[in-house]
Amino acid sequence: MAQSFRTIRGTFDILPDTSTSEGTSIPGTPAWQYVESRIREIMRRYDFEEVRTPILEETELIARGVGAQTDIVSKEMFVVERGDSSYVLRPEVTAPVVRAYLQHHLAQRGGVQKLYYIGPCFRAESPQKGRYRQFHQFGCEVLGADDARADAEMISLMIAIYREFGITNTRLRINSLGGPETRTAYREALRSYLQPHAEELTETSRKRLATNPLRILDTKDEGERRLLAGAPQLADHLDEVDRLHYDQVQRYLDDLGVAFVEDPYLVRGLDYYGRTTFELESDDLGAQSALAGGGRYDMLATELGAKQPVPAIGFAAGMERLFLAMSAAGVELPGRHVPDAFFVALGDDAAHWVFREAQRLREVGLHVGLDLKGRSMKAQMREANRQEARRVVIVGSDELERGKVAVRDMASGEQEDIALERLADYLRTTTGETA
Repeated sequence: MAQSFRTIRGTFDILPDTSTSEGTSIPGTPAWQYVESRIREIMRRYDFEEVRTPILEETELIARGVGAQTDIVSKEMFVVERGDSSYVLRPEVTAPVVRAYLQHHLAQRGGVQKLYYIGPCFRAESPQKGRYRQFHQFGCEVLGADDARADAEMISLMIAIYREFGITNTRLRINSLGGPETRTAYREALRSYLQPHAEELTETSRKRLATNPLRILDTKDEGERRLLAGAPQLADHLDEVDRLHYDQVQRYLDDLGVAFVEDPYLVRGLDYYGRTTFELESDDLGAQSALAGGGRYDMLATELGAKQPVPAIGFAAGMERLFLAMSAAGVELPGRHVPDAFFVALGDDAAHWVFREAQRLREVGLHVGLDLKGRSMKAQMREANRQEARRVVIVGSDELERGKVAVRDMASGEQEDIALERLADYLRTTTGETA
């Protein structure tokens, strides 16, 4: 018996039509193309340029960039060993973008580098609704700017993308983690507070207490959250420079009319963040409410080998979660691309003419369908209906002799004869195409 192959658990095919994978609806390729094109357009408005990095990166790049003690590195990476080399399917794109910035000396282009990306990422986590082992991420990075305006613009851009798709029931949370010295001092204060309560912590948090106690602030355990209510506040440890930067970010957000709430427990899940952190969430998504998030990571470049820090800030978001939010908000997505015209050929001579004419019309920008199976007129008309063609062009030997074809508007049912030499112009005019 022949083996039946299927997609790997936690992955899915994106088909021309909407499909289902493990009980979850997957939009068709027209919806993905539409959303990606709108994201690209908004990035262009904000003066960002696209960058595309490899899916495969050195394991050490991700470990040093994201943090060796993070869940991503310790539990969720797909690692490929080849000889003495170790590679990883990228679990995120910020570290690869910074690697590309350094490797190709993009600072020499002059000015601030504003880069965005759209593409697949991989994490070996347990699949669930909206979370997959292969998922699709979009995001952007500003490299070379330490001004608070860069932070506010980044947040504004993130929100603009969701508003573009009709997602307005959102909440923006912000925080400041301060600089390296601030975090070091706060880390020790938090550890001192939690150490006497170590037995009350979960196993995961006890490990984090030794390695990176700031990660405990992100806990979802109710007992730990009650315990943290009396913990020292990171905001109280910000030095004068960090406090000024954080205050400026908030003022610029106010200038842009961006509402936010301060969340002293917002630390995000990656070690490279410092100073501003932020997250956009929506209650429409239920318990897994996060839509997008990011922050400032001024020290990441030095972690990846740069001699000097590179001030930088960015955000990342999942395409799958964007689709879930659009569905929750009742946003209609575009369906399949329908032909401007579908040719119905009657007889061999007509079929040959149609084959040539369809190619000519495609070369002038029209979307044209035709029968490739030699079926009857009735079957061809059924195919035109299935493809939801705007018009059907009926061609037989009589039409070719008269030099005219019958063009039927499938919405109104009206039909008229069009001269062969006028067909391209007629179809372009009636479908909104321009010559």
